[in-house]
Amino acid sequence: MSIAEAGEFGLIARVVARLENGPTTLLGPGDDAAIVAAPDGRIVASTDVLVEGRHFRRDWSGGADVGHRAAAANLADIAAMGAVPTALLVGLCAPTDLELAWAEDLADGLAAEAALVGAAVVGGDTSASPTLTIAVTALGDLGGRKPVLRSGAQPGDVIALAGRIGYAAAGYTVLSRGFRTPKALVEAYRRPVVPYEAGPAAATAGATAMIDVSDGLLQDLGHIATASIVGVDVHTDAFEVSDQMRDAATALGVDPLQWILAGGDDHALVATFPPEVALPDGWRPIGRVHETRGVTVDRKPWSGPVGWDHFR
Repeated sequence: MSIAEAGEFGLIARVVARLENGPTTLLGPGDDAAIVAAPDGRIVASTDVLVEGRHFRRDWSGGADVGHRAAAANLADIAAMGAVPTALLVGLCAPTDLELAWAEDLADGLAAEAALVGAAVVGGDTSASPTLTIAVTALGDLGGRKPVLRSGAQPGDVIALAGRIGYAAAGYTVLSRGFRTPKALVEAYRRPVVPYEAGPAAATAGATAMIDVSDGLLQDLGHIATASIVGVDVHTDAFEVSDQMRDAATALGVDPLQWILAGGDDHALVATFPPEVALPDGWRPIGRVHETRGVTVDRKPWSGPVGWDHFR
C-alpha cells in the first residue's frame, strides 16, 4: 500500500500508533501542539534536514536506517551543547507512491534512536512532495549545566574526541563503489553510533568548547577555531585505523586518514578541555589549541579535503 492509498490521516494514524511517550512528554501527538517538560527552564533546540539523493538513498538504506540517521543527526547536536535530548518533532515530505511500510519503518527508526536517550517523537507534519525529505527538530534540557558553546576554547586546551570517526565515511565510499562489505563500515554509514552521554559528561567536567562532528573533523574543528579566535592542531598519531578500515582503504585506493579527518556522519563529539582537567570516560586526546589561527594537522597545513559542504 502506498501513502496515497492510506491517505494523509491514515498515514498519521499508522505512524502515531508506533510511537511511545518519553519521560518528559506531557502531551504527545494528537493535538495542535505537543507539551514537553523543561525542568531546567531553558530549552535547547536544533533542526536538521535529510533529502533523498543528497543525504541518503533508499537502495542503500531501509526506512528504519534513515530514521535512525535523521534522529541521530539532531540528538547529537543537543548532546554537543552539554544537554540531554527530550523530544523530536518530525516533518515528512514524500512522493505519493512511497510505500506505507517504508514510512512506518522510518517512524520505528526515529522512535528507537530517540528512546536510546529517553526522548520521544512528540509530533510533526506531513506533505506530498516529489522529493522525499525528512526534517527533524530536537529539543533538550541542560539539567542545570552551562551550555558548552563553540566559542570558549583557549590556547593550551586539550582537544579530545568521543565516539568513533571515519567509519561512516568509509561505509559511504564502499557503497558508492557498488560494494556492500565490510559490513561494519556499511552499517556505520546506515546507523551512526553516537556517544550521547559524553556531551553532558564533558559539560560537567568543564569542557570549554564542543561540537558534533557531522561534516568532517577538520571542518567542524574549524568552526570552533573561528568562533573561539584560536588555532587548533590535530595529531594524526592519536588515531588508530581499524583493520577493516585499512583493508577497505587499500582495496579502494583511498588514504584512510581522509575518512578520519574529513569524513562526517559518525556524529562523534569533539571538545576542548583545560589541560588540568581529567578527561571524562570515553574521551581521548587528539590535539591542542594554540594561539595562531586556523586548523593544522601535525602542525602543518592540510592539503586534502576537510569535510562536507552542502553547496559545493
